[in-house]
Amino acid sequence: MKVVVVGAGLGGLSAAAHLVKRGYEVTVVERESVPGGRAGIVAERGFRLDNGPTVLTMPDLLGDAFEAAGADMRDWVTIKKVDPMYRAVYADGSELKVLHGREAMAEEIRRFSNAREAGSFLQFCEWLDGLYRAEMDSFIDANFDSPLDLVKPWRAGLALLRMGAFRKLDTTIGRYFKDERLQRIFSFQSMYAGLAPYEALSLYAVITYMDSVQGVYFPEGGMHAMATGLAGALEKAGVQFRYGATVTRILRSAGSRGAVSGIEVAGSERIPADAVVCNPDLPVAYRTLLGGVDAPRTARRGKYSPSCVLWVAGVKGVPGPEAAHHNIHFGHEWDASFKALIEDGRRMPDPSILVTLHSLDTPGLAPDGHSSLYVLEPVPNLDGRIDWGRERDRIVGDIRTRVAALGYPTDVVVERVYDPLDWEAMGMERGTPFALAHTFLQTGPFRPNNVDRRVPGLAFVGSSTLPGVGVPMVLVSGKLAAERVEQYAAARGR
Repeated sequence: MKVVVVGAGLGGLSAAAHLVKRGYEVTVVERESVPGGRAGIVAERGFRLDNGPTVLTMPDLLGDAFEAAGADMRDWVTIKKVDPMYRAVYADGSELKVLHGREAMAEEIRRFSNAREAGSFLQFCEWLDGLYRAEMDSFIDANFDSPLDLVKPWRAGLALLRMGAFRKLDTTIGRYFKDERLQRIFSFQSMYAGLAPYEALSLYAVITYMDSVQGVYFPEGGMHAMATGLAGALEKAGVQFRYGATVTRILRSAGSRGAVSGIEVAGSERIPADAVVCNPDLPVAYRTLLGGVDAPRTARRGKYSPSCVLWVAGVKGVPGPEAAHHNIHFGHEWDASFKALIEDGRRMPDPSILVTLHSLDTPGLAPDGHSSLYVLEPVPNLDGRIDWGRERDRIVGDIRTRVAALGYPTDVVVERVYDPLDWEAMGMERGTPFALAHTFLQTGPFRPNNVDRRVPGLAFVGSSTLPGVGVPMVLVSGKLAAERVEQYAAARGR
């Protein structure tokens, strides 16, 4: 059975790996000249600048994809711990290092705050352990055909209910930590789900588990090395890659009604297939590749996550000794900033920003005496009130000024800036790289499904479908898409 995977992002690559494991003949068709999708790279004048995801958690899930391709991840990419995982800098001048290891982190909290908060951290970790166990197999690494599927793993659902997983996240975090600074560092992860801590359910603390408990990692060579390594392993396993090939249509056996029969490239070339896995952003794929088939209502009318302005730069100079790989600089405001960003569609009045320095502890990403900068500020998506045609230069100028004031080198040699209009031009709905927000009614069986009964033989993969946003979730989505193809093949007797 022949399967074409449209897009060589991490989700598409994961799907290809799990399809190879099942014995299918796989071709990956990618519009760019390299794999990676959103996990892209700017390679120029001796710099290698990641311009996509910057935080890697749960590297075992990446290892699973390599294993499915018949490879050992260690032969293709080297993953190392980032420790401290974060350096959190607060508006009052205090600093907290988020460390690998629960005892080490408890000791850091004792130094930073007090013994009670240190003990609460260990209790918090135990709660997160249970949350992860209840969610992973039954609700994250699982396909859904209807909301009724939520009833099947009733024991896991009951466990979540008993744990308070359906309370608001900020309430749960406040039950463990009285120090408002600790509340911030253990709840900011809700932003990955497109939600403020006061509106997210506690079940999304599983992101905090993956991030601040299981730990943050980084691939040597940059985040893009995950994609190039996995693509290399897939080629060795027999997967065919077509780069520089833009897919313009998903073909069907009966015009716009039958099962998929292949893809069209550049408006003319046709590649036959028995099944297709689609990695482009789901709502965009419906609109551009599936003429006559409307996207699910949630994708068309749902709530989308905030976007971001991302400034990546290769600069002269190196940061001071206080700098870490990942640095979060919190503003004075917290709830008011989320309200402005998410509810009002305005820029945060006192933004919190992430400054990542990949070159700080990874040789080869910048020339000697130089540094790589990755600076991210959350901003409204294109449903917001910012006129990016008029406001971009001012906002980017504010970011550059603030980064310099924080003590980072900013003498630019190479740079790129990405705002919501840029993300939209790259194929991301509403100009956000973070897809649909993870409200309860946009999660699990309520999220746009990875199959559509109107288009037999098509499976979706990526952050806009199951299970959701983030590198770990996208890797899982590849496995789930491969399972869908296997179900389809079984139903057709192949």
